[in-house]
Amino acid sequence: MAAATKLENLSLVVHGPGDLRLVKREEGGKPQGYLRVMEGLFLPSLIFFSFLLSEVLLKMHSVGICGSDVHYWQHGRIGDFVVKKPLVLGHEASGTVVKVGSSVKHLKPGDRVAIEPGVPRKNDEFSKIGRYNLSPSVFFCATPPDDGNLCRFYKHNADFCYKLPDNVTYEEGALIEPLSVGIHACKRGGVTLGNKVLVCGAGPIGLVNLLVAKAMGAAQVVVTDLSASRLAKAKEVGADLVLQVSKENPQDTASKVEGLLGCKPEVTIECTGAEASIQTGIYATRSGGTLVLVGMGSEMATVPLLHAAIREVDIKGVFRYCNTWPMAISMLASKSINVKPLVTHRFPLEKALEAFETSKKGLGLKVMLKCDPNDQTL
Repeated sequence: MAAATKLENLSLVVHGPGDLRLVKREEGGKPQGYLRVMEGLFLPSLIFFSFLLSEVLLKMHSVGICGSDVHYWQHGRIGDFVVKKPLVLGHEASGTVVKVGSSVKHLKPGDRVAIEPGVPRKNDEFSKIGRYNLSPSVFFCATPPDDGNLCRFYKHNADFCYKLPDNVTYEEGALIEPLSVGIHACKRGGVTLGNKVLVCGAGPIGLVNLLVAKAMGAAQVVVTDLSASRLAKAKEVGADLVLQVSKENPQDTASKVEGLLGCKPEVTIECTGAEASIQTGIYATRSGGTLVLVGMGSEMATVPLLHAAIREVDIKGVFRYCNTWPMAISMLASKSINVKPLVTHRFPLEKALEAFETSKKGLGLKVMLKCDPNDQTL
């Protein structure tokens, strides 16, 4: 039997507020994570001890940095999700299959895949109706206590790994995660042919909502934001109209939106979580229309609820997504949507701390980390 060769599973781990470390995870009592290669086969060590028949082992390739990753690094928590032990970050990801469990039939070693980070742990009432994202027991990458995939090697449920067509890149595969937020939000809002749509916020999530709304047939999309540079990016990727806001009264902002479109939008997708922006969304949306709340802000907000009620403006929430990866892959493969312009910065995994600083400072738009040291292609 050949001697075992150790491969370092370099991982980006948050230990608490402000404490982010690149760790070469070791076996034993220390942080774990080496893979042993013995007689040509990958054999998972302690971190992969629970490798199941339905799982695949992946060599990670591209992982995007999300605002939630930065928030866990800076604050050690998001709401009730608290970092109580070292946590591997990352959930916008793609990679290559290295090993498959014996019950996995749709994937094989060498397949390029995009990873859906939310996996239901049991077939509860929400899974039965196809809304598994609402299951209280769902596993979700990089949400305490569940580790993410900003590392060299990672294992995941095979049913939530989706094979990428040859004409879809690793980076596009990683961007399916934020794109899925846009798909889910636009479906919740009922965006359809000929609609006029308001998107509040021109960050990555605002822009994927813009892209999806246009792909679903919206006739005109107006995007609002505080930042002129982000609005310029919105115009670049397809916004029909943009509106830079500052400290205007929300009703005045709503009036400006109506002036730009010539009418109130049927659908408003609020991606900032800011109280004033939610207020604008209610005032701006056409009577009988829909306001979709995507952005995460304060737990409590003062909003003109009566104004929505008497005009029958439906207010819908969004929590992540479900059943979106096949649609996203089809949209990318058919070139009906282009997410490539969203990536503005790229770093190797070894420079992850610099990448996170770049993201924290709000430089560019989407920062992408490349986890495979032997393949820095897109």
